[in-house]
Amino acid sequence: MATEKATLSRGLRPRHIRFIALGSAIGTGLFYGSSESIRAAGPAVLLAYLIGGAAVFLVLRSLGEMAVRSPSAGSFGEYATRHLGPLAGFTTGWTYAFEMVIVCLADITALGVYMGFWFPDVPRWTWLLAAILIIGAINLFSVKAFGELEFWLSLVKIVAIVAMIIGGAAILFFGLSHGGGHHVSVANLWSNGGFFPHGVHGFILSFAVVMFAFGGTEVIGVTAGEAENPEKTIPSAVNSIPIRVVLFYVLTLAVLMSLNPWQEVGTSGSPFVQIFASLGIKSAATLLNVVVIVAALSAINSDIFAAGRMMYGMAQRGQAPAAMRRLSRNGVPWLTVVIMIVALLVGVVLNYLMPEKIFLVIASIATFATVWVWLMILLSQLGARRKMSSEEVAALRYPVPLWPGAQIAATVFMVGVMVLLAFSGDTRIALVVGAAWLALLGGVYALWVRPRLAVAEPPGAQAPEAVAETVPAGRG
Repeated sequence: MATEKATLSRGLRPRHIRFIALGSAIGTGLFYGSSESIRAAGPAVLLAYLIGGAAVFLVLRSLGEMAVRSPSAGSFGEYATRHLGPLAGFTTGWTYAFEMVIVCLADITALGVYMGFWFPDVPRWTWLLAAILIIGAINLFSVKAFGELEFWLSLVKIVAIVAMIIGGAAILFFGLSHGGGHHVSVANLWSNGGFFPHGVHGFILSFAVVMFAFGGTEVIGVTAGEAENPEKTIPSAVNSIPIRVVLFYVLTLAVLMSLNPWQEVGTSGSPFVQIFASLGIKSAATLLNVVVIVAALSAINSDIFAAGRMMYGMAQRGQAPAAMRRLSRNGVPWLTVVIMIVALLVGVVLNYLMPEKIFLVIASIATFATVWVWLMILLSQLGARRKMSSEEVAALRYPVPLWPGAQIAATVFMVGVMVLLAFSGDTRIALVVGAAWLALLGGVYALWVRPRLAVAEPPGAQAPEAVAETVPAGRG
């Protein structure tokens, strides 16, 4: 029987949090989006990933500081409410939840395409329905079940990435067979038009795609409310970000562009197919298909979890219907999971009925929403620091590095990425859709949320910051 008095189950162990962090950025953005960023910047995309990764690391350090100080199921949506105001929290929370929905729609649709590689005669909708029901059921069961599934899915993705790096390195350094028909050398990184073949202009434009690839890393903060020991697991997960950026993006793409001149990357399918093909593996497409299916399932699993927990936290603050804070006996916000399942089912129908341009809209909203959420995390942490005394700052167990210069630089960088979206016809729609979305949320807040909050807030009620300090830190 569901209840509103139960609390979220703290069933995520350190290895769950660690692999959720490691696997969160390995998905469509890496396996397919990397070819777009390479075409835009050439080998200079490696520098773009390093810079973008550094900015995202600062975002997650800001989130980590707040999460360790006050673990919360609502995560950055709640922090925005507490430190920037209820309107900021409302727009941040719903923008993130909507981002998870639309990204999940793309992943679930892609899953049907992947399964069609092996079973072309089986209707695509059967695979979509099966995946939605199975993953939805696992998320309804318990948070530990979610953590276990994500642990193994992420492990498969990580092993695949490492295998591709080792295989590519073997070709480069040991002269193993290569069927590409062209010169294989690290010199390919600078001998085909230079390291900046499209100049600074192409390098800067590539950030629109590069930053989208890092989307999903903020799920680390959402796990804080259900981590067994957030004081240890959250810093450990966040600190893995630099290694992940170098390993999953920079090193992988460096090997890829050494094996194949950057102009040829992604011209005949996924760039990662080319690594397997270079190894002379005849079943390269089959192997990649396994990996992308696992990546899609992992993304769907994480999206259902993250969006559901965000809506639960918003319901606790009166920014979403009260029914969303009901928990099952296992401490799972079951209604939010059901809402995600229904949204996915509707999305499957919409993707079938609507023209292909719907995917451009989906990608644009996701790009805008991702950077918007990161910007709100940075501003929330800046707002939190302004309210702290020197003693409270000194007592922080996971303070951000290079305060405040690094955080200000990261904030300016995120604003720059938002502005950058306006300079390309392919991404300009993101600003239009994003502005319309924020305007819609502002209207809903003014007409529905603010009046309800005014009625629900009794005189002399405990301030949000005071409430936050009573939140338990979790079990060891």
